[in-house]
Amino acid sequence: MAKVEIYTKAYCPYCTHALALLKSKSADYNEIKIDGDMAMRSTMIERSNGSYTVPQIFINDVLVGGCDELVALERNNQLDGLLEAK
Repeated sequence: MAKVEIYTKAYCPYCTHALALLKSKSADYNEIKIDGDMAMRSTMIERSNGSYTVPQIFINDVLVGGCDELVALERNNQLDGLLEAK
């Protein structure tokens, strides 16, 4: 199974949607909540090449993007392959 990391904030509908999609795929993921954690937020921004919106999703340490990009992968039948890769 792939290593999935998702940076989130509370009350973010896009985060909720992305997490629901990952759960529907039975994906194991590490949710990193950045609420009030400026150090973790800085880490997210650095890892995502300057993106500061949430969610920021990484699969096997490769930036996928946000919720829209995750949904696009699912629509294009590419998400399952990424989640299965090690």
